[in-house]
Amino acid sequence: MKTLKIEELSKNFGSTEVLKKINLEIDEGNFLVLLGPSGCGKSTLLNIIAGLETINEGDVFIDDYNVSKVEPKDRNIAMVFQSYALYPSMNVKENMIFGLKQAKTSKEKIQEQLEKVSKFLQVDQLLERKPSQLSGGQRQRVAIGRALVREPRIFLFDEPLSNLDAKLRVEMRREIKKLHQQLKTTVVYVTHDQTEAMSLGTNIAIMNHGVIQQNDTPEKIYNKPSNTFVADFIGSPSMNLIKGILKENSGDLLFTVSGSNLEIPIKDYDFKDKSNLNNKEVFFGIRPEHIFFKKFNESDFEINLRADLSEYIGHEQIMTFDYANQEILAKFPSTIKIDLGKETKLYFDLTQASLFDAQTEERI
Repeated sequence: MKTLKIEELSKNFGSTEVLKKINLEIDEGNFLVLLGPSGCGKSTLLNIIAGLETINEGDVFIDDYNVSKVEPKDRNIAMVFQSYALYPSMNVKENMIFGLKQAKTSKEKIQEQLEKVSKFLQVDQLLERKPSQLSGGQRQRVAIGRALVREPRIFLFDEPLSNLDAKLRVEMRREIKKLHQQLKTTVVYVTHDQTEAMSLGTNIAIMNHGVIQQNDTPEKIYNKPSNTFVADFIGSPSMNLIKGILKENSGDLLFTVSGSNLEIPIKDYDFKDKSNLNNKEVFFGIRPEHIFFKKFNESDFEINLRADLSEYIGHEQIMTFDYANQEILAKFPSTIKIDLGKETKLYFDLTQASLFDAQTEERI
């Protein structure tokens, strides 16, 4: 069942088009992450789902019911904000049950929900404290608890971890993942942090300039990005995009770069359209972790490149190589010794390569 469905949704702020013809569907129990750079429209989309923003065009459905003009309080959603939005004058208990009291829930039900959720989130010892007496992680748990007690159809999270320090952010990320696995609720989660998105989402919708660039599983987004924006946005470091030309030679397809004699064979690639490939300008995409210092697979392609830069980051090093005046990055264990300024034998895992049309920047 589709818990949430968005059809042809557009939003303008004055003459600025913030969302352009957005279409999205979320199945019951899925965890959808809206990911993208600042200003791409992801928080606006979340606010529209919550009913905090109006729509210029299109519709929002929750359980097949059109809620486009329904008040936020009647949408059966709960939102967790970046700023926690806890009432400073109320203690933890009062903050958590505030929504239930507003909805005129019975005292028995309120007490039952409070006990269940506070134990589940391990805040049952903090019920008499004020928000000012809590750490950032504890405040976030209380904000999540306030949403949980209401048992909504959809949870909306707006960058809930961005105010936490790096270590606590990783811990809270794992807590939210566990929470979703146990409760099986439907979640829409906004972030600009790709690691957060990849680790939490069952699906990720990557946005840019108010348009969804790709909506897919984390694995497909990582391994088969639909365009150069997605390829460049996901991954750390991001995918290498080497500009060159495809050439057909005696039935074989080869990738070549201007200024290099090297020809990379393109075999067993899943093309969307096999027509007009000869002399086509393309980007050859390969991730830094799919470039090896020794041959692992039969399909690995040997290539000699000059090493220009080494970045040591503890357990691994990021090496920059020169490929016909184009920089490409590779990730290796930090125990490997590579001499700078010298040619190094490398291996490209061609089963992991991507090809993009240089004009449209779409996957081919």
